[in-house]
Amino acid sequence: MSIHLQRDLDNLQRLILTLGGLVEAAIFKAIRALRERNVGLAQEVVEGDSQIDSDENAITEECLKILALHQPVAGDLRRIATAMMAVVDLERMGDLAEEIAERAVHMSRLQCGPFPDGIETMTDLALTMVRQSLNAFVNGDADLARRVIRMDDAVDDYNDKLISEITKTMRSAPELIECALSQFSVVRHVERIADHATNIAEDVCYQVEGQLIRHQPR
Repeated sequence: MSIHLQRDLDNLQRLILTLGGLVEAAIFKAIRALRERNVGLAQEVVEGDSQIDSDENAITEECLKILALHQPVAGDLRRIATAMMAVVDLERMGDLAEEIAERAVHMSRLQCGPFPDGIETMTDLALTMVRQSLNAFVNGDADLARRVIRMDDAVDDYNDKLISEITKTMRSAPELIECALSQFSVVRHVERIADHATNIAEDVCYQVEGQLIRHQPR
């Protein structure tokens, strides 16, 4: 590998980690805004999504520039391909954080009861998956990536439990249906964030091992 290619790959890695940090912060703040009924914090998340979109475009352009200038092959080519797929997943996580923040604003106007227990633990798991999938990418660690993939089962369990509780609320208290529908959306969004982290982890396995494992039995 040339010195110039290594320099550009290192810069690409820094850009992706910066984007990952923005996405993690957006998810954390969106859930906090929901819990605290903090409209101002929710608006920060909504307004910050444009920076995430801009960074995604910049990273994609950087990947294309590296491909054109260096014509990488084998592992270097897979690394860039993985980066291009990862930034799409990160941008979609940012969109989901924005949608959670919008639900927080909406619910602040309603007389909603507390969120069912488990949403914060579920979110913590999803954030851990995001962080560790990026660590796996940076370090080329397929073993860590596979641990992230297995963590998705725990998130799915929380998703099923919370959806069941919210459904019971809708059946027993029709006056809370509007709140419950927003809660339902939030749970689904967190579950989708974990799915996108899983996608990144699966792509890391491709980067390291050269074999696509998406849509394969775990």
